[in-house]
Formats: sequence, structure tokens, C-alpha cells
Amino acid sequence: MSKIALGNESLVGSLTPSNKKSYKVTNRIQEGKKPLYAVVFNFLDTRFFNVFVTAGGNRITLYNCLEDGAISALQSYTDEDKEESFYTVSWACGVKGNPFVAAGGVKGIIRVIDVNNETIHKSLVGHGDSVNEIRTQPMKPQLVITASKDESVRLWNVETGICILIFAGAGGHRYEVLSVDFHPTEIYRFASCGMDTTIKIWSMKEFWTYVEKSYTWTDDPSKFPTKFVQFPVFTASVHTNYVDCNRWFGDFILSKSVDNEILLWEPQLKENSPGEGTSDVLQRYPVPMSDIWFIKFSCDFQFSSLAIGNQEGKIYVWDLKSCPPVLITKLSHNQSKCVIRQTAMSVDGSTILAACEDGTIWRWDVITK
Repeated sequence: MSKIALGNESLVGSLTPSNKKSYKVTNRIQEGKKPLYAVVFNFLDTRFFNVFVTAGGNRITLYNCLEDGAISALQSYTDEDKEESFYTVSWACGVKGNPFVAAGGVKGIIRVIDVNNETIHKSLVGHGDSVNEIRTQPMKPQLVITASKDESVRLWNVETGICILIFAGAGGHRYEVLSVDFHPTEIYRFASCGMDTTIKIWSMKEFWTYVEKSYTWTDDPSKFPTKFVQFPVFTASVHTNYVDCNRWFGDFILSKSVDNEILLWEPQLKENSPGEGTSDVLQRYPVPMSDIWFIKFSCDFQFSSLAIGNQEGKIYVWDLKSCPPVLITKLSHNQSKCVIRQTAMSVDGSTILAACEDGTIWRWDVITK
């Protein structure tokens, strides 16, 4: 278990906005009556940078962000199981570059939708309980990781439908896993966090032959020699409550608990003793009124800024390039009063979307001077 390095005071951001960027509401869509838990732009394929997907109830919907604030619905998928409630969705790719959307939720089954054909490409079955988050490996977008209530993280190949690795057991999470994220440049590394208050860093390096095998496997996917990985390379306790969102920021990690703030910290691993090390908390980004779990933040493609909603329908946009932290702006509208479960920033950060508990999608666009 990592120790928090003492003697280093972390820098806390001021809630007085710098207003160096301003945004205005340009659209609001009432998608349905069910809560929307996820909204994600496509960062994998330059052809589809303006396309986003939402998840809520038993429905997945794809939209296009047009000029002047307009949003057009492209296609939607309704699961045959009326009891399904999707919590998470991620863009992925087939080996030929065809766009996929992978969605999961209360039923624990991951539906991989082939966007071009509007068909289910694969249904990934294996988790014993709900799926809380799906993330895609940006350098190999056929690979996705899934965080589950069953205390495990699984690595899948969405092209072949194979469960390659399961991260659980002696050194694994002790309660629901709520969030996962691949390292931006180290293809073997990812982080996971959850209700057990820890954030764990895992390595796939010694199991990479299994990943390669998953691409060429022609037998029944259930016969694949899925490998259990029981020990992470690092476990951090920088929070004292549920950790529901973690994202890599270079070699640093941004993580959020239910304490009205996001932390930026550096995991310092000891090379020769796996699991050991220290965690140095560098910066704190306050987010008032966000002390309930399952509120997720998002960043633009360059990680210049971060957007997070709260339980009053407000959005805080933080500058990630400044030290101490600077609040770029706070977005509020007199009709936006509901919990924002997830935000999505466009590639350049000029558009911010909010997926809300009341089934609405809000679109904010930067005001160009």
C-alpha cells in the first residue's frame, strides 16, 4: 500500500473564475424520462470528432454536434431487455477501422454495436454484476477494459469477443470497481478505482502474449485461456471514501471521491518492490455540491482543461495547465437544476455536453470574442 508523502502541501484552486473563456447554452435535448449516466465524444477517429454517444435506460443514442449549436440524432439502439440500464459507453474500433460503441450497465453484459451496420457485433458475457465503466485503449482501440460491481476489471478484445485478462483476487479491489483508465502512452498500464477507497495501477506487460493471441484466436471465445492477474503494481489511498472517477494526466492521476474535490497526484512506484511506493498529492480542484457518487469528469483531447458537473446542475471548468489550479469558468443556467452524471468535452474543448439525471443533454459552446 502506498504512503502519502508528508511535508508536501498540495495547492488548492480558488473558486473565483478567471473567465478567460466563456461558454453559453446553445442546445438542450430531452432524450427521455430515464436518467442519462454517460455521454462521450469520439476521440479515436478524426472523421467522427463531432459525434457523441449517450447511455441511459436500455438505450444508446448517437448524435452529431453541428455548427451553431444544433444536434442531430444519427441512430439509437434499444436493448431487448427492458430491465437493462446502461451506465457507461465507450467508442472502440474494429481491426479494419470500423467504428464500434461498447455499452454496459446493470445487467453486466457489454453490447458491442457496429455503428456502420447498426447491428450488435458481439455481446461480451463474463461479469457477475453491473458494469460501471468501459474505457478503450487509444493505441489499440479493439481493446477495452471494464470496471464492475463484481470487484473485477476485465480486458476484452471487442473484435473477437474474447475476455483476455481478469484483474481480481488477492491484491484486487474489495468492493465495486467504479472507474478505469488506460495510461496515455504506456500501452501495458492502466488504473482502476472504486468503493474500497483505493486506486490501483496494473501492468499487463508480462501477459501481453495473451493480448496478441486474442487477435488470431479462431476457436470458441469461451475456450480462450483467460488469465487471472491478482496483484497490481501499486495501490494508493489518497481518498478516504468511494473513488468514482480516475483519469491519467501524463504520469500523474486525476481522481475524484465524494468530498467535493478532484485531486491531482503523482504515484511514485518503487522499481524493485511491486505494490510499494508513495503518493504525492500536488493539486486540489474544488467542486462544490458533488458529494454523491457516480459523477464523472471529462477532459479535452490535449488535457488542457477539465469539466465536471455537480448535483445542482452546474459545471466547473478547470484549467489543467496552471499551478496553482485556476477555475476557467462556472456554467449555470436557471433551468439546469438536476444532477449532471457526466460531462463530455469536445476535442478542442470548445463544446461541453452534460448528461443529466432528468434525461436531458445540455450543450454549451465557447463564446468566440
